[in-house]
Amino acid sequence: MALRRADPFAPVAAIGRTLPDVEETTTWGKPTLKVGGSMFVCIASHKSAEPDTLVVMMDIADRDGLIAEDPESYYLKEHYVGYPCVLVRLRRVGADALRGLVIGAHRYVSQKKKKPRRPVAPSAKRQTRR
Repeated sequence: MALRRADPFAPVAAIGRTLPDVEETTTWGKPTLKVGGSMFVCIASHKSAEPDTLVVMMDIADRDGLIAEDPESYYLKEHYVGYPCVLVRLRRVGADALRGLVIGAHRYVSQKKKKPRRPVAPSAKRQTRR
């Protein structure tokens, strides 16, 4: 009898359940956590990502720092370059690091949702000569 592999998203979901306003759902058939309707962590669905990779939303500068500091745990593929996220090899990160990533992503996405929108200045009326 073959052993069933543990669900790599289970610890992520457990952390997410401790945070406010979190919805457990799926994106492209993969487990996802959202806050305010916006994804903050999910299992990567793009074929370029390695199996059991978590997509974690964060500031691009923070992402670049993580990748430079620990490229064995954090990485990026071309498909994800333009997005404020990092790819995380779940098998390489410990429980404390995972907790920090999930909480940080929740905070990052929540703060983006709360930022007030700047009023749009009315466009200048074009003057036409007759």
